[in-house]
Amino acid sequence: MAALEGNGRAADCFQTEKRERLKKNMGIRIGIDIGSSTTKIVAFEQEKMLAPMVVRADSQVASLYGAFGRYLYENNLELSDVDGVYITGVGSKYVDKPVYGRPTYKVDEFEATGTGGYYLTDKKEVIVVSMGTGSFFVKVTETEMKHLGGVGLGGGTICGLSAITLGTSDIHEISALSRKGDVAKIDLRVGDLSKEKLPGLNLDVTASNFGKADSQSRPEDVAAGIVHMVIENICQTGILASANTGIKEYILIGGLTKFFECRQIIKAFKNLWDVEITIPEYSDYATAIGAVIADNEAQKIE
Repeated sequence: MAALEGNGRAADCFQTEKRERLKKNMGIRIGIDIGSSTTKIVAFEQEKMLAPMVVRADSQVASLYGAFGRYLYENNLELSDVDGVYITGVGSKYVDKPVYGRPTYKVDEFEATGTGGYYLTDKKEVIVVSMGTGSFFVKVTETEMKHLGGVGLGGGTICGLSAITLGTSDIHEISALSRKGDVAKIDLRVGDLSKEKLPGLNLDVTASNFGKADSQSRPEDVAAGIVHMVIENICQTGILASANTGIKEYILIGGLTKFFECRQIIKAFKNLWDVEITIPEYSDYATAIGAVIADNEAQKIE
């Protein structure tokens, strides 16, 4: 049974209480984030997190049951080992009975996201930026968790625009194409408009997404332009949405964090906005992790 140790935690009322609760549970507790195209699953044996897994399926319910069964098999677990199943995500609304007869609970996605993101950081206050099919932002401090809003940009945008312009909506094909592309041939930069650095703006800052694109643009460059446009605007919207909080620490979670370009973009944004942005290990499993830890907010399915 593969085991993974969690990252550092802030010593706060959220984490201390929830870690103590994890210690008291002797059985396996499984968290499942049922998304629009993938299902992500993790498990905890007391405080120890077992190796996570992702399953893709067209049907969200089929994805749930397939992920659950495969996870038990690959981790050498028995159904009787499972004390509780904690589900969240958009697909959880389709689940109306206990999973394989085990005690099953629904957890609010904002609660699971905020809790899971906070679990993966050692900061005392942070803005969790969830980058999935769409995106939203959660403020988490020692005493408060608050949904700040969202934006209709994410993996769904990347897949949809790529289907129209590139003839594919396969996220892996898009990622492979974008790695070969040059976004400087697609986006108009400040340096294209001015030879001198402007106040507060470096010459490599994007002035207009797709400002250089034309009918002759290479597919690889278009893919890079799409990925950059979506990730840049999610990050920027998250920073602006949380400006009044005074928090300068951001943690990015969700499937888009696995794009190669994501780390390049946040490096530029750190300097531009004077903020700290982190992509933690297991960033794409944060919501599934949070579903288990936030179990006091769960609603049992009878």
